[in-house]
Amino acid sequence: MINQKRKPRILIVTPEVTYLPSGMGYFFDGLSAKAGGLADVSAALISALFDQGADVHVALPDYRALFHAQLAPFIKRELNTIQNKMPEDRIHLAEDRAFFYLDRVYSGYWWEDTKISLAFQREVINNIVPYVQPDLIHCNDWMTGLIPAMARQLNIPCLFTIHNIHTVKNFLSHIEDKGIDAASFWQYLYYENMAYDYENTRNTNPVDFLTSGVFAAHFVNTVSPTFLKEVVQGRHGFVTEHLQQELSNKFYANCAVGILNAPDPSFNPSTDTALAQCYTYRNQLVAKKKNKIFLQEMFTLIQDDAAPIFFWPSRLDPIQKGCQLLAEILYKVISRYWEQNLQIVFVGSGDFQRHFKDIVKFHQIGDRVAICDFDEKLSRIAYGASDFIMMPSSFEPCGLPQMIGPIYGSLPVAHDTGGIHDTVVHLDIEKNEGNGFLFNVFDSNGFYWAINQAMAFYNLPESVKNTQIQRIMKQSAATFNHEVTARQYIDLYEKMLNRPLVIESE
Repeated sequence: MINQKRKPRILIVTPEVTYLPSGMGYFFDGLSAKAGGLADVSAALISALFDQGADVHVALPDYRALFHAQLAPFIKRELNTIQNKMPEDRIHLAEDRAFFYLDRVYSGYWWEDTKISLAFQREVINNIVPYVQPDLIHCNDWMTGLIPAMARQLNIPCLFTIHNIHTVKNFLSHIEDKGIDAASFWQYLYYENMAYDYENTRNTNPVDFLTSGVFAAHFVNTVSPTFLKEVVQGRHGFVTEHLQQELSNKFYANCAVGILNAPDPSFNPSTDTALAQCYTYRNQLVAKKKNKIFLQEMFTLIQDDAAPIFFWPSRLDPIQKGCQLLAEILYKVISRYWEQNLQIVFVGSGDFQRHFKDIVKFHQIGDRVAICDFDEKLSRIAYGASDFIMMPSSFEPCGLPQMIGPIYGSLPVAHDTGGIHDTVVHLDIEKNEGNGFLFNVFDSNGFYWAINQAMAFYNLPESVKNTQIQRIMKQSAATFNHEVTARQYIDLYEKMLNRPLVIESE
């Protein structure tokens, strides 16, 4: 029973976070443990809750090798002494050798990551939850997939967020050997096969961590509304039947929603120090030309500030990102717009990279196509210099480049799927709406059509283009930000608790 006289206490359980708000935990300001978008969303949500005065707490593994480098010159004994005198500290580090010596969030090996996950969840279940006594628990991804079952047993409302469709499986016996009393909530876990009783399940029937999180949680969300619907409709074969069924159950029970991620606030062309020249929507026309020349000089491309530049911002993955579609039409696109010096810049790693290098070498178009491994700074420069970004993804749980590009005035040319559907609207100048160019059928012909649509826009009078790009940049900055994302999570918390997070009288 929630004490109605105090603010509800929220515990966010996450294996990664980009930053922690100043003042939330002594000597933890600025600590970072990031592997992907989950870290950004966690940081934004924690900051929004803390800034609004909500009683928010965070459970995070103690990545000593990462954190101590950032906390130097404090040594662990001194830090613990200080922390133990600060009862208002809201950052709770799980302690275990499994992650003490990691220099990154994940090891890269499933068996090692499973050990890290179990150590983290053991500390949350055995120590952090009893100490914090939360009114609501928010868990993230398979690394926290057992905690919703514990929350269900204790009748604590629990939100489970799926950022990545990835899971591991393990037996109850192994989970218990790692110090988690799973026998107390085993019936709320999801197993590979039907589980009839504890004893016959313990050593023979693996627990699915991600599906358990969905099954046991009171509410579930994915990181885009359309991707959630696609999974429920069975449109993605890589989603297991068990996960698809459990998400469907939650969806039709009105206990599942999609909440879009948002780009990191540092993706801002007016302050991005990677750019040759920063800019706003007001002066983007001149500044992007200077950035374009800068990019062309870096990659020894034809120097032409009027040349259209298409930017490939993602890993070269033919399973998800659709790079094979571009390989089929690359020279066709270059040759059609040869006189305009159309250029394509790849900043993305992946085995498929060699196919593009072979195409470039065969057709001798190295002054029109640049290919390099992913690099954060180069990627930012390309956003600031390009006119369009390419995202022909076969599926997209959320996606960020199609949000970042318009903030920089680089319009997406993309396949209409998942998170892209939720963030990109086909440009219609007459209606003064839209922010990119979409194709519906996942093949190279559809992608080629969308590229030609983009080029038709590019060849419009400069005054018409400038008006649309200014509108798109302003709207994108206002829409694709962490404040909007955090507000949706806060609304969901308040719905689950049936009360506000901050009591006005306080």
